[in-house]
Formats: sequence, C-alpha cells, structure tokens
Amino acid sequence: MKILSIQSAVAFGHVGNSAAVFPLQRIGVEVLPVYTVNFSNHTGYGAWRGPMIDPANVSEVIAGIEDRGVFPQIDVVLSGYQGGEGIGDVIIDTVARVKAANPNAIYACDPVMGNAKSGCFVAPAIPILLRERVVPVADIITPNQFELGFLTDTEPDTIESTLASADLARAMGPSTILVTSVERPDREDDTIEMMVVTEAGAWIVQTPRLPLKANGSGDVTAALFTAHFTRTGNAADALARTASSVFDLLTKTLESGERELQLVESQEFYAEPRMQFSARQVR
Repeated sequence: MKILSIQSAVAFGHVGNSAAVFPLQRIGVEVLPVYTVNFSNHTGYGAWRGPMIDPANVSEVIAGIEDRGVFPQIDVVLSGYQGGEGIGDVIIDTVARVKAANPNAIYACDPVMGNAKSGCFVAPAIPILLRERVVPVADIITPNQFELGFLTDTEPDTIESTLASADLARAMGPSTILVTSVERPDREDDTIEMMVVTEAGAWIVQTPRLPLKANGSGDVTAALFTAHFTRTGNAADALARTASSVFDLLTKTLESGERELQLVESQEFYAEPRMQFSARQVR
C-alpha cells in the first residue's frame, strides 16, 4: 500500500505527518509525506518557529512526485489539519489527479476544526471550505463528535443522534465516517468511544478514558484506521485494531510523564495490536 500524506510536520514531538508516518510504516505501508508546515513544535506550546509552506510550493512537491510516475500506484491520499484555504485547493486538485491515474484510489480526510472543550480553533474560512468543498470529494472522513456536528449542523450526543449525523455526512459524499471522541450521557463512567458508519453497518468501540491531552493522537487514529480499513474492507476490525493501538500508545505516554506522544516507544502496539477492545455493532 502507498499513502500520499499531505500534512504538517514538526521537528520536536509528534503531530501531523510527524505522528502519522511512523505508525503507518510500522504496519508495512509505504508513505509519501508532503509537508504543509515545517515547525519546530506544535502550536499548543504557544510559541514555535519555522515556516508555513506556501501552497504553490506544496503543489510543486506533489507535481514532482507525479513526474516520477507514482500516481497510478497511490492507494490513498490522506490529509489532516489545513492551515489555509490554499492548501485545501492543492489537496482537492491532487485527489482528482491521483484518482484519474488510479480510479481505485481513495481520499481520507481528517476534517480538523476543533473539539467540544475548545470550540473551533481554525481560521473561520476553514470549516466552510471543509464542509462545502473538501468533505464532498472524500471517501473516508474522521471527524470527532464535535466536528461531525459542525459539518452537519446537528448536535450528536446519543448513539442514535450520532448515527443520524453520520448518515447526513455520508449524504455529503464520503462513504465511511469514523467518529472519534464520542461521548454520550448513558455511557459508563470514565470511558470514551469511537464509532464507524459505512453502507454495510455501524460499529462502536469503548475504551477507558485516560487523564491526558495528547496532541497528535487524532492524526495517528486517522492514519491507522484508514490503512487497516483500506487493506481489509472490514470496518469493525479496523476500528478495534485502531482503538487497541491508540489506547496503548496513550497509556505509555501517560506512564512516561511526558507531554509528547511516546510514538517510537509504542511501535509494537501498531505492528501487533493486543486487540483488547472489540467493536459492537449498533446498526
């Protein structure tokens, strides 16, 4: 499998491509990383150095990959946080060109906008760009529950309302919706869930909620789920594998006392997930 991953990069820590690439490589995926920023660290520290990469330069890198005749071999285009409208245009154009070269290729979009605690933390134009132009050309999207609500102008909280919101998202274009950070009033205490909704059905997985905020964990989740699901077509298995790997990654990070994901130290959890969580069919 080859994945063209268009995301941010940081030298210190693990977000964007700096979070997604290594776990994908560890499960045997060939990754072509294209950077949209080259920062010293993620912006959650409040201070960072390094450039945002001009969309024209990002496009040039992608054109150079195309020049090598690689597009027919690309199985997935993967994107995450989009810092500006220009990057969205580059991604949309790239998806069209990759699919022209390989009609079986898919586009997986993590529509990063914000979360329930912080609200939207991207530029005001980005949610509109995602909803109106990017999500409609995606095959897989991986919003958190808050982002799913924003995309569909709903307020999902129960299993039923989250399913309904996911169906609205599927009607926008994507065939597969992975909803992360699912929180419903009747769930067990100190747990959190993920749900996947496809044409074939819907499944949910529940894990203990760990007391940490881990920047980059969503990037790892989107990457692993996309790879597992693309490989097997089995949404329930992909969900269970991803939940198992990411939970153990977060547990190791919590135990380390470090702020950044213990990405390298957790590599066996990607290659050989413990499968300690099972996905329950809800439709």
